Amino acid sequence: MKQEILDRIQLLGGNIDNAINKPLLQALQAITFNTVLYPKPKDTPWQIAEEAEPVYGIAAFINEHAALFQQDKTAFYKKIIAHYYVTTEEGRAQVFFRNDLFTPLKAGTADYDEWNSDFNDPEMVDLHEVVELTGDTQPDFIQIAYSYGFPDHYYVCLSDPDQENPTVFGTDHEVFFKEITSYGNLETFFNNFLTPDELVAMIRKRLEK
Repeated sequence: MKQEILDRIQLLGGNIDNAINKPLLQALQAITFNTVLYPKPKDTPWQIAEEAEPVYGIAAFINEHAALFQQDKTAFYKKIIAHYYVTTEEGRAQVFFRNDLFTPLKAGTADYDEWNSDFNDPEMVDLHEVVELTGDTQPDFIQIAYSYGFPDHYYVCLSDPDQENPTVFGTDHEVFFKEITSYGNLETFFNNFLTPDELVAMIRKRLEK
């Protein structure tokens, strides 16, 4: 896996100590996170990114600690990082890192027992985009993230021809692998999340005009 990806993961709060110089699967399985990921705000037809909350609900948190902002800006920003960059199930539009194998086409695995009938039914599952990319008609996957939004599952195919920077596919539990979408490569995927420093820079830009 590209060192640039590992460096980005580290900036996002991941531990990469045991992932350096490892093949794709071993590298992803060696990464750990003690925090969640926050997508960067994007321009949409209904909202301009610079006007959107960088993290859902953070405006209320900022207002609650307005006095601290006036008294000690450094402490204020540290409090934001300490509050948001933790593992939490509270809904903040966050994404959770995962490194779980998913092997619905590999006989003898629990995923095969549970999912194989669906993955061999073209009415239930459509893997043509994955097969076109990899040439592998019996692919194994690793789930790299899930979220509360759409899509809520993200996967990398382990037979991706680019083992340094594979493609990320997204699907949702309601259309699980019946509809899948490419979300670019792994480097792009992780670049679409805010590091703590990037979050602070966005808030500082808005509050310290």
